[in-house]
Amino acid sequence: MQALTTKQQQLIVSNVIKACGDIEKLNSTGYKFLYLCSGFIAHYDINGFKAYYSEHSLIDDIEKNASFNQWKNFSQSDKDYEYYMSKRAVYNAILGFFAACEYQSIYGG
Repeated sequence: MQALTTKQQQLIVSNVIKACGDIEKLNSTGYKFLYLCSGFIAHYDINGFKAYYSEHSLIDDIEKNASFNQWKNFSQSDKDYEYYMSKRAVYNAILGFFAACEYQSIYGG
C-alpha cells in the first residue's frame, strides 16, 4: 500500500472536518478514510454512514477511537509502515483541529 500523499492527507482532513460540522458534506474520500479506521463501521454505504452521524456525534467517535488509530504496532521494517503512518498523520491532524478549536473557545485564542 502506498502512503497517502501530502495532498491526499490535506483533502481528507479538510473533508472530515467539514463533515463534523455538516455530515452531508462528507465525500467518498473522507468516508473511505473513516470507515477504514478502527472503531468505525461502513454502515453499508456512505448514505448509511451519513444517516447514522446525522443523529450521533462524529467528533465524539473520532476522539473516542483516537488511541486505536495510532498504528503503534507497526515498525519501520514493516511492509506498510509508511501507509499507516500517513493515516496516523491524518487522524492526528483532525484531532489537532478539534484541540485548537477547543483551546480557542476556552481561552479566546
